Amino acid sequence: MYYMVVSFNYKQCSLEQRESISFKDEDEIKEFLNTLTDFEFIQEAFVVNTCNRVEIVVASRDNFATYHSILGILSKTKKVNFYELEKSALRYEEEEAIEHIFKVVSSLDSMVVGEAQITGQVKEAFRISFNNGTAGKELNRLLSYATKCAAEVRNSTNISEHPISIASVAVAQAEDELKSLSGMVGVVIGSGEMGKLASKHLLRAGADVLLVSRNKEHAEALAQELGENVTVGTYEKLPIYINKYRLLFTATSSKEPIITNDIVEDKNMDRLWFDMAIPRDIDNTIKKYNLKIYYIDDLQAISKNNHALRKEQALQATEIVQKYKEDFLKWLQALSVEPVIKQMRLNIDKIIKEESSRVIKKGFLPKEYQDNIEYMAKQLFDKFLHIPTKNMRNISKENEGLEVIEAVKEVFCIDTEHIDPKNYK
Repeated sequence: MYYMVVSFNYKQCSLEQRESISFKDEDEIKEFLNTLTDFEFIQEAFVVNTCNRVEIVVASRDNFATYHSILGILSKTKKVNFYELEKSALRYEEEEAIEHIFKVVSSLDSMVVGEAQITGQVKEAFRISFNNGTAGKELNRLLSYATKCAAEVRNSTNISEHPISIASVAVAQAEDELKSLSGMVGVVIGSGEMGKLASKHLLRAGADVLLVSRNKEHAEALAQELGENVTVGTYEKLPIYINKYRLLFTATSSKEPIITNDIVEDKNMDRLWFDMAIPRDIDNTIKKYNLKIYYIDDLQAISKNNHALRKEQALQATEIVQKYKEDFLKWLQALSVEPVIKQMRLNIDKIIKEESSRVIKKGFLPKEYQDNIEYMAKQLFDKFLHIPTKNMRNISKENEGLEVIEAVKEVFCIDTEHIDPKNYK
């Protein structure tokens, strides 16, 4: 079994490219995962689908075939040229894949280093696949270690102090340009996590929030949670709100732009709009007087200053990731060798019992000698296996250890596929 990650993220892919392959909802993700795991060489998979990345995390028996299958399915379902996908894809295998996932979950690979959302997003991505029956123990092992790694990064560094998100970058940019948000009204479209964060940062900056969502009940519940300076608007009045107020922050899961040229008016006031969604909520063809629109990649560029400020902490965090990667690899290799040793001894015990019964049945030895014969045979095999067992455990810690253990399993016809690894943790 091998780990692999195929990543389309903000480092390699433009906003347009990420939009073209992003998954619109859970059902679309599940359909993709079902198609992918129908291949016999793909054991498990889950999809991380956020505004900054689309990543397919896989446990596979054949990484080469898996990689091309992923690109092929994406090309067909998203109607994107296969070779264009190949150019924009980042491919991580084995140790690189493990390290990459640990960095992603620890928010070291994020557009804004240290942002708090990504850990939960990856865990949710695994949950969707697990409930769908397309992810299990192999990827659960990986994610469990990644989550522990992320916790130590948070606890051992200051990288997550004053958590930063794309929403906070957007509000900070609005403050920089308008000098003060006190007394202003910020229209927030979307009552999900990003909308909630934008609202919180606006309130902190002294602004009032007008919250708009297709799900009015959800918006009202969020408004009650956030406090008295938040009011809930109706979605039908969206054209009125965007032309009345100067500040707009949008983060919905709409498949199409919700703000189009036909509902936007020219106004004699400066307006700042921040689109934090993928696919985009604001049509990128809109050009109006005194209107400035920031899309998510614009916010990435702004966030680089935050990244520079956290660079020293990020280096310390990277050392933690390396440690957890090495520990995880050792644990995986221990999982590979201990069941083999156990099964080898169980096979020997079975042979000893069968052979002792056979010689007694044939009358070569009296029945009352059976226990002594079995004890002596077991002692002989234990002594014979002592050095090979010690060598196998030592070899399992080396880089080539997994290949050696697999060879031993092949030679001695040992099957450990259905053994619970928790017994050897």
